[in-house]
Amino acid sequence: MLEGNIPPSLGNCQHLTWLTLSQNNFSGNIPKQLFGIATLSVMLLLGQNRLSGSLPLEVDNLKNLVELDVSENELSGEIPSSLGSCTNLERLCLEGKFFQGSIPNSLQSLRGLQEFDLSSNNLSGPIPIYLEKFSLQYLNLSFNDLEGQVPMEGIFSNASEISVVGNHRLCGGISQLQLPKCTVEKPRKHKMSLAVILIISVACLLVAVTMVSCSILCWFRKKREHQISGLLLGPKSLFRVSYDRLHKATEGFSSENLIGLGSFASVYKGVFHEDDTVVAVKVLNLQHRGASKTFMAECEALRNVRHRNLVKIISSCSSIDFQGNDFKALVYEFMSNGSLERWLHPVAEAEDGENKFKGLNLLQRINFAIDVADALDYLHNHCQTPIIHCDLKPSNILLDREMVAHVGDFGLSKILKILPEPINSNQSSSIGIRGTVGYAPPEYGLGSEVSTNGDVYSYGILLLEMIIGRRPTEPMFEGGLNLHNFAKMALPDRVPEIVELIPLASDQEEVDVTTRSYQNPSQSMAEKRKEQCLISMIKIGVACSMEAPQDRMNIVNVVNELNAVKKIFQGTRTHL
Repeated sequence: MLEGNIPPSLGNCQHLTWLTLSQNNFSGNIPKQLFGIATLSVMLLLGQNRLSGSLPLEVDNLKNLVELDVSENELSGEIPSSLGSCTNLERLCLEGKFFQGSIPNSLQSLRGLQEFDLSSNNLSGPIPIYLEKFSLQYLNLSFNDLEGQVPMEGIFSNASEISVVGNHRLCGGISQLQLPKCTVEKPRKHKMSLAVILIISVACLLVAVTMVSCSILCWFRKKREHQISGLLLGPKSLFRVSYDRLHKATEGFSSENLIGLGSFASVYKGVFHEDDTVVAVKVLNLQHRGASKTFMAECEALRNVRHRNLVKIISSCSSIDFQGNDFKALVYEFMSNGSLERWLHPVAEAEDGENKFKGLNLLQRINFAIDVADALDYLHNHCQTPIIHCDLKPSNILLDREMVAHVGDFGLSKILKILPEPINSNQSSSIGIRGTVGYAPPEYGLGSEVSTNGDVYSYGILLLEMIIGRRPTEPMFEGGLNLHNFAKMALPDRVPEIVELIPLASDQEEVDVTTRSYQNPSQSMAEKRKEQCLISMIKIGVACSMEAPQDRMNIVNVVNELNAVKKIFQGTRTHL
C-alpha cells in the first residue's frame, strides 16, 4: 500500500491515458499538475485514500476524461463548477464526507453520465431538475442535506436505480421512495399544527429509514457493482473509450473505413494511433427501433464469455457525439480476413475484377465447422448460464489472419436464465425477427421461445451451405424444397452432384494430385475418403436442421463427429 503525498511530478507523464491510485494511503492535497495531463482520457481513480483539501479547479482541463473517482477521501469545499467542462464523463464518483454547498448547475453539460454518486456528503439545496434529462443508469444522492421536491421523470421514475435516503427534507417523488408528500404552505394560524404533523411524519419516516437503510445500502452497492461490470463488459476490463477517441480512430467514421452495414449498426475499421492497434468499431443506429436493446443484449452476452472462437470485445462507449446525440458503440478485435460469407460467395470487388476472396479448400471448411461448433458448445454448455446466439449465419462468422473462425454479432442473443416465459416483442431485442430468414428455425416463426436447439438448426443450415455452396434463400428453394431437403434427398449417392468443386487443401496440392493420379493408385482411395468426408458433413448438417427441435443433433455430438471427419481427412492427405 502506497502512502505519503501524491508526487506533483506525475504531471510530467504527458502520455498517460489512465491513472489509478485508489485503495492506498495517500494524504495531502491532490496536486493540480495531474489535471494538466492532456492525454488523460480513460480514467482517473483516486478513491479510498486520505486526500484532503478541495477538488482543484483545473479539473476542467480533462475534457476527454471518461471516469473520475475521488470517493471516500477527506476532500472538502464545494464541487467546482469547472467540472462541467468534462463533457465526456460517463462515471463520476464524489461520495465521501465533506463536500458541501449545492449541486452546481454547470454539471448539466455532463449529458453522457451513466453513473453519478454524490452520497454521504453535506450537500444542500434542491435536486437539480436537469438530472431528469440524463441517460443515467445509477444515481446515488443519499445521506446529504438536500431539500425540496424529488423529480419524477427520467431515472427518478425507477426506484431501483436511485437512492435518496438520509435526506430528511426531501418530499414527493414516486411512491416507491416512500417520501412525504410536498405540502403547500398553510396560513399562519395553522403553522403550529402543521409543524406538529410534519414532526410526527418525519419521526415515523426516520424509524422506517433506520430499519431498512442498511439493507438498502447493501443492495445498492451490489447493484452498482453489477451495473459497472455490465458497462465495462467484465469485471477485469479496464479500457473504455471516449467518443472523441473513436472519432479519431475511424477518421470521423469515414465511409472509406466502413466495413459492414446492417439495420441496427454500422461497422468501421479503426486504428488507435497510440499503439497502432487495429479495431472494428460497431456503432449502433439508435434511430432504429430495438437498437438500444441489441446493445444491451450484446453487452450482457459478451461481458463474461472468453473463448478462442468468439470475437473478442475490447471496449465499449456509451456517450454523446459532437452534436449532443446519444452514442453507443462496441469495439472489437479486428478480423483481417472478413466474414465467412465473403469467402463462400466471393464477388469481384476490384476494378480489374480480381478478388482476394478465393475459394476455400476442404480442410479449411472442416476447420471452420469445428470452430463454430466449439463456440456453440461453449455458449450452450460451458457458460455460467447458457447463451443462445439466435442469428448464426455466414456473415456473422469472422476469420482472423490465421483463418480461424470466430462467432460474432450477439445483438439478438438471449441469456437463458432471463427467459422464463415465451418471447414477445417486449422481451426480445430481435423484435419480430428472431434471426435471419433461411437460417432461423421454423418454430421461431410460430412464436416458440428461443432455445439452444434453434442455434443448432441455424448451424446445420450453415454447414450445408459451406459444403453445397448454395444459400438457403436462393430462388430454387421454393414450393416445399429447401436446403435441408435438397441435401437429404442427395444422400448418399448423389452427394458428388450437389457439392461445389472443393479442393482438398492448397491449390498447389490439388495440382500435384491431378498430375500424379495416373501413377499413384492411392489417388482413387483419397477421392473416396474425400467423398466420405463430404457425405458425413452433409449428414451432420441434415441431422442438425431437422424440422422438429427434439430431433436435432446435440452440439456435443456434432463436435465429436466433426473431429472424426477431420481424422478421416487427415488420413486422406497421408495417403496422397
